Amino acid sequence: MNSSYSHKTIQPDISLSICGYSKVLEIVSNKWTALVIYAMEDGVIRYGEIRRRIEGISKKMLTQTLRQLERNGLVKRVITPSVPPIVEYSLTTLGESLLEPMRALNQWTKENYSLVEQARASYDQAYNEE
Repeated sequence: MNSSYSHKTIQPDISLSICGYSKVLEIVSNKWTALVIYAMEDGVIRYGEIRRRIEGISKKMLTQTLRQLERNGLVKRVITPSVPPIVEYSLTTLGESLLEPMRALNQWTKENYSLVEQARASYDQAYNEE
């Protein structure tokens, strides 16, 4: 028997309420958030251009995502008064700092997603035969 094992109640060491990592995951783990950040990686971009670049995103979802990113300090919005107003978005320095880990995850996906698909197929086949 493992000497570190105890029958006492084990206290959680991962807390959703105080763990900074889980709080950041809430911000960046949404698929739309990641895609919007990727859409802005080359610099200043207008709302319509972001929407054209991201297949399947609705106006409502894009607006919500941009507001959330702005609220969290990852995106800067600049409105130029004109008719109609020109609204441009860009990543803040904080937002740009997310690009490197997101690129790493993208690279991992390119290298490993076929293995994930194979694992899913094997799992589904094994559990659908029961």
